[in-house]
Amino acid sequence: MGESAGIIAKKSKRARVSTQLLFDVPLLVIVIVLLVYGLLMLYSASWSYSLQYFDSGTYILLRQMRWVFAGLFAMGILSLVDYHYLQYLSLWFMLIILAVLLFVLVDVRNIGSTTGYTRTVTDGGSGQPSEFAKVAVILYLATFLSSRRENLNSLSKGTFPAMIVIGAPTLLVFLQPDISAALTIAVIGGVMLFISGGNMKHIGVILFLLIIFAVGGYFFFDKVGTRIEEYLAGLLNPTGASYHIRRAYNAIINGGIFGVGIGKGKAKLTGLPFAWTDSIFAVILEETGLVGGIFVIGLYTCILWRGYEIFKKAPDIYGKTLAAGITMWIFMEAALNICVILNIMPFAGNALPLISLGGSSMLCTMACLGILLNISRVSAVENAKKGRNEPDAIINMRGRDWGWRVSRPGSSSGRIE
Repeated sequence: MGESAGIIAKKSKRARVSTQLLFDVPLLVIVIVLLVYGLLMLYSASWSYSLQYFDSGTYILLRQMRWVFAGLFAMGILSLVDYHYLQYLSLWFMLIILAVLLFVLVDVRNIGSTTGYTRTVTDGGSGQPSEFAKVAVILYLATFLSSRRENLNSLSKGTFPAMIVIGAPTLLVFLQPDISAALTIAVIGGVMLFISGGNMKHIGVILFLLIIFAVGGYFFFDKVGTRIEEYLAGLLNPTGASYHIRRAYNAIINGGIFGVGIGKGKAKLTGLPFAWTDSIFAVILEETGLVGGIFVIGLYTCILWRGYEIFKKAPDIYGKTLAAGITMWIFMEAALNICVILNIMPFAGNALPLISLGGSSMLCTMACLGILLNISRVSAVENAKKGRNEPDAIINMRGRDWGWRVSRPGSSSGRIE
């Protein structure tokens, strides 16, 4: 009788274990590894430029570290605040971003400029609203789709309003012009609509509009046309590719299988454009070789895997849609950057998430990863409330075991006598 009472007491004690800080640990580890590895490669890619233009070899590194800490703070806050509260803020966030995009589009700084457009809020080239627009679309579209799930097969009540939600920021970003960001927003929106159960014929219309955007960019923007022509020339003959891609090819060939060693690459010193932003994957391939490149690709693939697991276990359609949108966005950004360097697709200005220099990209990515961690935490809490076992790879981050420890082999502490 006494032994039975002890067993019951132990079970009740375990049931009282706090679930307030339950996270998807593999995802958290992947993020930390990418951040540390990214800072290392960023320093390697930028120290010469920093020393030449800022009289400090660590200027760019320290600047990025400030954004990393800001991103970690945002990720921490959003991982703890129930993601359902975002439903009440998503509309206001969307309206603010649309207003900022409109401001950038008609900014008086455009008057008399050589390019005729700007993409940033400040003159220093920082604060890109297109990055925040991607987040705004994910947040508001998830709210919109989850609230109108029953009407998604209706063109007038479901698909057409969703197309307006996707199309408004896409058009404003397209007109900057930032074609790659515009296409990213549209593709993310289409994926979220598909996952939510949208009509396939209507989604086909969105794909058709994407083709029109791409064709329009080719004919109306010289820069886009040039990039596509250089891409096609590079497919026929690598020596006919753009200077940027040729320099990236030299870095890749020089790196071989195992690389020349971190910090020992030559491409960043001999004309590789934007080695610390758009071309940082070429630096990775040169200094760590094919092995290092596969390692980075594997980390992003693991983000896709963990995002899919969080998507499956999300307790509601809003959480599922939100998880899908965030996961696909981060993976897509990485895939686009890598494919550009390998000349698999025309040149685009997408950053390599968590690695490339960029405050807007870092902050937005980290904030969305915080939301993804929050979805995993809420899922674990819901599972605990329903009396189910906690999901695999989820642990209590409080660091308290309430008297329970994992027993060692041969120890009697793990056995019930």
